[in-house]
Formats: sequence, structure tokens, C-alpha cells
Amino acid sequence: MDRIELLGRIRTVVQGVVGHGDFEMRDDLVAADVSGWDSLSHMSIITKLEAEFAVKFKLREVNKLRNMGSLIELITAKLAERA
Repeated sequence: MDRIELLGRIRTVVQGVVGHGDFEMRDDLVAADVSGWDSLSHMSIITKLEAEFAVKFKLREVNKLRNMGSLIELITAKLAERA
């Protein structure tokens, strides 16, 4: 899966949880940049991303996420483990 497809799928999940698309997908995007992305919606996003990509995140992996770039790297690594 290429980066553009990956970003599109992540964006769709985030949009579905926060209820809007008023944000730009970029590596330095953080939850505080997106209206409606709070701690509760964060866990919903993580759960839906696990389902979307058929992966499982460990709690310590989720706790290490700092921005969208680190989330993309984590998902990419999880997909590579399956290949």
C-alpha cells in the first residue's frame, strides 16, 4: 500500500470519528490541531484504525505516538510485519 492510499484511509477514519474534515493530513498534525479530537475520540480512532488495517496496537505503542507521522510509521511497520 502506498503512502497516499494509507493517508486517505487514515483520514477517512479520523473524519468519521470527529465528524468533519477540517484538517490537513501532515506528519506534524497532532490531536490538538483537530476540533473534536480529544482523549475519548483518540481511543475510538485507534480502535477503528486497528479494524481498518487489521492490526493490533500495544498500549506502549499508542502511548509513544506523538503526531500523525509517528502513527503512519506505526501502521506501516505493522503492515510490514504481516507481509
